[in-house]
Amino acid sequence: MISKRALKELSRILGPERISTRRDTLERYGTDATKLAYSPDAVAFPGHIRQIADILLLANRERFPVVPRGAGSGKSGGALPVQGGLILAMDGFDRILEIDESNLIAKVESGVITARLQQEVEKKGLFYPPDPASIHISTIGGNVAECAGGLRAVKYGVTRDYVLGLTVVLPTGKIITTGVQTAKGVVGYDLTRLITGSEGTLAVIVDITLRLIPKPAYTRTMIAFFKDPSSAVQAVSQIIRSKVVPTALEFMDRTCIECVQDEIGLPVPESAGALLLIELDGDQALTRREAKTVEQICMQRGAVEFQAASGKKKGERLWEARRNVSHAVYKLKPDKVSEDVVVPRNRMADLVSFINTLSGTYALPMPAYGHAGDGNIHVNMMLDKSKPDELRKVDEAVKELFQKVLEMKGTLSGEHGIGITKAPYLGMEISQPAQDLMIRVKKAFDPNGILNPGKIFLA
Repeated sequence: MISKRALKELSRILGPERISTRRDTLERYGTDATKLAYSPDAVAFPGHIRQIADILLLANRERFPVVPRGAGSGKSGGALPVQGGLILAMDGFDRILEIDESNLIAKVESGVITARLQQEVEKKGLFYPPDPASIHISTIGGNVAECAGGLRAVKYGVTRDYVLGLTVVLPTGKIITTGVQTAKGVVGYDLTRLITGSEGTLAVIVDITLRLIPKPAYTRTMIAFFKDPSSAVQAVSQIIRSKVVPTALEFMDRTCIECVQDEIGLPVPESAGALLLIELDGDQALTRREAKTVEQICMQRGAVEFQAASGKKKGERLWEARRNVSHAVYKLKPDKVSEDVVVPRNRMADLVSFINTLSGTYALPMPAYGHAGDGNIHVNMMLDKSKPDELRKVDEAVKELFQKVLEMKGTLSGEHGIGITKAPYLGMEISQPAQDLMIRVKKAFDPNGILNPGKIFLA
């Protein structure tokens, strides 16, 4: 609970117009994409890094939690105020500070929307590859905090691969910069990588220096329908073995296809049990040759239909349909638990088969889609949370899913993070000595435990 004295001091630090205890504001900033809700005591809207530092100094004196928040698009509850306290809304830090064409870097504030940055750098013939499905609403700061992946990770990697440096405020109120603005740099411990993916528990990210690359000259989008999921994921493995590395290689099962069929804008074969959405980019001649290879592999693996998008707008429509799958599956049930497990690519067929069996065992829809090119499958367990029996079933099904994924040498989260929703399962993958070391790192950054408490670790 934030005391009246502390609220008065927050008003002095920020100005009365930048601190709110209005009920509608608390409700808005107390939830996220998980649809879970916790009420903060207040929401702060800082506009300067010094204000953030002063807020954290006050939080240490008064011992109230501070929870950094971007757009609230996270799916593991990482920005939820589970212990109340203050939401630190980074909405006001939304400037693109620099796009340096000579050194291929951009410097941006943490509240910049990812799609906006991509649009601005592409105007200069440059490219920022990370491409989370929430690209039109998620912020760069949130992407860094979660180490977001996305559709292009199979070829270009994830957010951490493009973060060169950070300006952050530590939980103690100290302001530091990490990393470099150069292609190389190995001075000291890599704090940039440590903070990237730390889910807002180690520092408040204020601005980010990002690596850019030249924009690919040509892009080709294709869609292949298969009679069953196994044929589709086997085609994925063969495409990779052929030494073709697509920009994106996305999978949807039949249930997902039905949920977004109207948005796809193409007739869906009645016999289609799965689809692959494939994008290639690069030199035009090479990309066209690789597209032929991909088509041949898909047909060899039993594709019932293969099409290339006719024009940029058609390709964009297909990708928009893919981005909307997460929302579209609510047509099946009012609630869902979404898990973003990853397995080695050569185990994907086994995983998809297991998900189908799991769905039948618990009599719940479990539409699966995701980044087949890197083995990252989103398993959506659809339910009605007003029914206790369905809640129990999902809890049991999640444990079975995680156990199977670990048996396959996979991992419990590819891009959503741990937050609060996966915290009970952390010990399934991370040993206690390793957790203890992580907790000591957290304590070194945040001795009073005021920054985003209650996340990742249950203790």
